[in-house]
Amino acid sequence: MNTDVDTLADLTRRVVESVRPVGRFIQQERAVFDASRVEEKNLHDYVSYVDREAERRLVVSLSELLPGSGFITEEATAACAGEPYLWIVDPLDGTTNFVHDHAPYVVSVALYAPAEGLLAGVVYDPRCNECFYAWKGGGAYLDGVPLSVSSTDSIGKAYLHLGLPYDAVKYRQLSAALLSRFYGRVGAVRIAGSAAMDICDVAAGRCDAYIEPSLHVWDVAAGILILHEAGGAITDFSGVSWLDRLASGGVPAENHYDVVAATSPLHAEVLAGVCDCL
Repeated sequence: MNTDVDTLADLTRRVVESVRPVGRFIQQERAVFDASRVEEKNLHDYVSYVDREAERRLVVSLSELLPGSGFITEEATAACAGEPYLWIVDPLDGTTNFVHDHAPYVVSVALYAPAEGLLAGVVYDPRCNECFYAWKGGGAYLDGVPLSVSSTDSIGKAYLHLGLPYDAVKYRQLSAALLSRFYGRVGAVRIAGSAAMDICDVAAGRCDAYIEPSLHVWDVAAGILILHEAGGAITDFSGVSWLDRLASGGVPAENHYDVVAATSPLHAEVLAGVCDCL
């Protein structure tokens, strides 16, 4: 596949067209949702029949869009085996929110090439009917409108989102330290429950920073590119860019994505606060 900017722009728009019907399916199912069919993959980490069917539909449509591509998916309905292009798919990021009929929950799809890194990212919020997307070198957009991070440059005024990992035993102390470090020292701290949406909120200027340890690649891949193209910064807790790490080649690891996402002027100060807690 040619990966020039124009080709990626066209492909990304076609991904958007593939994702929207899946989002509509998710919303239709929410109206008649059967909570008794929810399963617990790990403690407090849920999966539903809606996740699995949404992922199946995405795999079918994305396979048609780019034949011969591989997949890294949360629910393991497809796999990769050395393909030059990989779709990284989270069919329903924020399942716990979805189960409780509470926003946000989103569909997240990224296109990755081991030889080139992240090429495209799409995050669709079916509840609000908003689609965030970006392609490499082409900017980031919300339903056709260019995205840009906020102009906030003071940590004392920053609106910060904090994510809490499912493994409370392992991350209770760190989560408490992060809350203590930032609560009362920034403009506000909120917990939303969808990593992909949290990153897009930074890209859209709706919040100024987002912190969460121990995420998965399908939670963050699309958001990483969207935020980068919107002018923000997203690194691990050591300050290494996730965009650069994913451009280093090979199949991405699935786990252990510690994330600090922020506007570029705020990132160093937010990261320093995180490092105080480690």
